[in-house]
Parts: sequence; structure tokens; C-alpha cells
Amino acid sequence: MRRIDALRGTTPPKPHDARAIAALAANPGCARRALMDGAGVDKDAAARHLGFPAPFGQSPFAITRGNQFESLVKADGCAELLRMLRELLELPVAEVAYHDVENVGAHLRHTHTRALLDRAARGEQDAGTLYDHPLLTLEIAGHTAYLEPDVVTFQLGGRFHIVEIKSFAVVDGQADPAAVAAAARQAAVYVHALRLMLAGLGHDPGVVADEVVLVCPENFANRPVATLVDVRRQLAVLRRQLARMTSLDRLLGGLPEELTFDLMPGEDGLPGRPAADLADALRRVEARYAPDCLSTCDLCFFCRDEARQEGASDLLGREVRDALGGVAGVEEALGLADGTRSPADGQEEIARVLRTAELLRQDCLA
Repeated sequence: MRRIDALRGTTPPKPHDARAIAALAANPGCARRALMDGAGVDKDAAARHLGFPAPFGQSPFAITRGNQFESLVKADGCAELLRMLRELLELPVAEVAYHDVENVGAHLRHTHTRALLDRAARGEQDAGTLYDHPLLTLEIAGHTAYLEPDVVTFQLGGRFHIVEIKSFAVVDGQADPAAVAAAARQAAVYVHALRLMLAGLGHDPGVVADEVVLVCPENFANRPVATLVDVRRQLAVLRRQLARMTSLDRLLGGLPEELTFDLMPGEDGLPGRPAADLADALRRVEARYAPDCLSTCDLCFFCRDEARQEGASDLLGREVRDALGGVAGVEEALGLADGTRSPADGQEEIARVLRTAELLRQDCLA
């Protein structure tokens, strides 16, 4: 923990929310992000100081629309949600019971959530069925992240489901794949946290379903529609990444003891560290940039600029980068393709593939 805290420096750790934890699973191979998130470094502040701010965050219009849609789904004790759950999960009317955990006050929400879910897992008749605004926790590299989901934790027949409410539209039965993937990653965080909570209470974590209920507006109208989304793949990636963050000593092993990402803020709170010095420190830790980072990481523009200067194949996307195997640079790949560069040890196979592709391209052009 001493070295991790030294990476962050003099500023307190930035707390993780569900979106930030979900973003960890979007690029599990990036050591730079793993170390910065493990130390609780404010990546947004670092990016702005470096001159590469990322325009993240929803517009006020999108936030307002999302809040209105959520209020519609949860109105009158989640009446609209219950209608969809009866259709989707065959929920009997007799099993409906609604608890709004937020009403007990923020300081008691976590304790009250544990008590309600413990009673539900034990099968007590008055435990309830729907739990609105539960408070879950998750340990991230020694720090406790408090998750305050707008989702509903739902229990039916001894099984718990996470309900994720999003305001992006489902048009003719289809939704934006990127938006659905992001929602699935975020819901997987809640599933994982809920399983850990139940396991800590002595219950089988397997009672939390692998499928989450995703609720979205249908055809740009306010009428909600619900569907089941399997998040097993997102859970597997999330567990691997969280395990990786609990063993950050392996990533720190090859780094100098004096390495720090501290912004060294002054009395006015503004960073006092030279931006060039911070950039040099960041470059000592390997990044794994991909175009997907533009929607998930505050340091995306800094890492993209770094990849451009290096001519890295990462700029072309993960599929291309993985297909190229051990060929890290675009110029290197082009040289192997046109025969002007001899393959290094281990590059013989990919060199043959690239050369064949170049010959086919020339035939097509001819």
C-alpha cells in the first residue's frame, strides 16, 4: 500500500463509482490504467494538466431525459416495472412487495440493504420483492467503493436479478450495440457486488442471476420495454481485472521506487508539477491504447497522441492489433508486407500473412 499511495502522492484517492469500475473491464490489458485506478489517481485532473482533457459526461438534456424516464419506470411503487417483470419473468401478483431503501437515510442505507437482502435470501415472507436505491460496496485495491445504483435489486423464487434502467432507445427491437455493451458492463459491477454481499452474509452467491433486466424506452417514446441481457462474459472480465488490481505489486516490480503521478497541488489546489515531468512519469508505464478508450478513459487523448508518435498498431483497433501478433508498429507491418523488412524471431508467420495480403492487394489493383 505504501508504494500505491506514493503513486497518488499528496491528494486523497478518488472514489470509484459503478461507471468507473465498469470501465476497468473495457481495457483489462492496460497497466497504466490499472496502476492509476488502483492508486485512486484523478485521471481527469491529470489529463487536463497535460493538455489533453477528455470531454466526458452526459449533456444536461440527456441527464434530464434519463431522470424523467427512470421516474416513469419507478412511479407508484414501480408499477410500470412490475408490469414488464410479470411479462418477462412471469412474476405472480401475490409476490410483489416494494422497499425504497433510500428513505432510511444515506448513512443507514448499506446496513439496511444488507438486512433486507439477508431476510430475502433466507426466504422470510415479509422480506420484500423489489428494493429501490440499494447501497452496495466493492473493494478496489484496498479502497472501498460505494455503489449507489439507480437500479432495482429484484428477488423472485429465491433468485435475485439486477434491473438496469437506461434512457437510450430500442428501435424495432434493436439498440445501439455500444450502449448495450456499456450497460452490461455496469450491470455486471452490481451483480458482482451483490454476490459478494450475499456471500459475506453466508448465502450462496449463485442466487444472483447471470442475466440482468435492461429497461429502455421503445421507439423513442416514453413507453419502457424490458429484456434480459446475459452478463457472464462481462463478469469474467471484471473479476480478472479486479484480481489484477489486488496484485499490483507485480506491475510495480519493474518500475523505479521514485515514480509518482502526484500533481503536487499548491495551496490554491492547482497542480504545481510541470506537465512534461508528469508526462514522462506516465510514459514509464506501458499503456494499451485502443479506439474504444475514447469513450471510457480520461487519459484517452494523451495515450492516443503517444500511440501516434510511436506509429503503434493500437491506433487501428484491437482486432487489427491482435491479428498482427508481435508486430507493434504500422511501419513495421508495412515493411514486412512489401518485403523491405526482414522478420525478427517469432514474426515469420505473421510476415507470410502480411506478404500474402500485399500480393493479393496488388493483384486487385492491377
